[in-house]
Amino acid sequence: MQEMRLNKYLAECGVCSRREADRLIEAGKVSVNGKTAGLGVKVDGTEEIYADGVRVKGTAKKVVLAFYKPPGLLVSESDPHAEETILDHIDYPIRVTYAGRLDKESEGLILLTNDGDLIHAMMQGSKGHEKEYIVHLDREPMAENIEKLKKGVYLPDLKRKTKPCRIEKISRYVVRMVLTEGLNRQIRRMWAQENFRIRALKRTRVLNITLGNLQPGEYCELTAAEMRKLYQAAGLKAPAGQ
Repeated sequence: MQEMRLNKYLAECGVCSRREADRLIEAGKVSVNGKTAGLGVKVDGTEEIYADGVRVKGTAKKVVLAFYKPPGLLVSESDPHAEETILDHIDYPIRVTYAGRLDKESEGLILLTNDGDLIHAMMQGSKGHEKEYIVHLDREPMAENIEKLKKGVYLPDLKRKTKPCRIEKISRYVVRMVLTEGLNRQIRRMWAQENFRIRALKRTRVLNITLGNLQPGEYCELTAAEMRKLYQAAGLKAPAGQ
């Protein structure tokens, strides 16, 4: 195996994303052959590597899981204040981590994988990857509310204007939204600018993957065909054998 940067290796082993690997390394929580690792260290996989006290195993077959996150479950590797996190909830023999987040109150589709390159590609906001949501509001939105949000709205808390998005009214208090970015609590902040409160929020699609028949708390492995389409949509070559 050729040498690669430690953060990329940890991501490929499914430990976490490259960005989170950098945070672990900066915090002194990663060791290589018994020595605390620094940023920029390269490895070839023959070393004894520990991340946050856990031995890192070599790269395995690439897998992607579709998980229906129920409301109230925290999307986090670990949180001392949380009764249960997403990784506590999933009993899977290969270590996976999440590609993108949903806030604690929201529910719906989360993709988990042991492929750090896929996570990195999916989390690049500049790529315009679509995510679809069903949003239940506290009152009926008017056409002018929807048109304003569709064009993009300034979020003072984040000091950012949202990108244009698609919004379709599907019943009196419910809309379908398709976004191509994922700012922190974006949908809630967007509707707050029009003085709406969100009563329920469900993500139903990420790129080509949908919730399908999954029920809250359930997960399934993507098929080879689904994975090929997902990697293509993310701008990557599918893993060998897929």
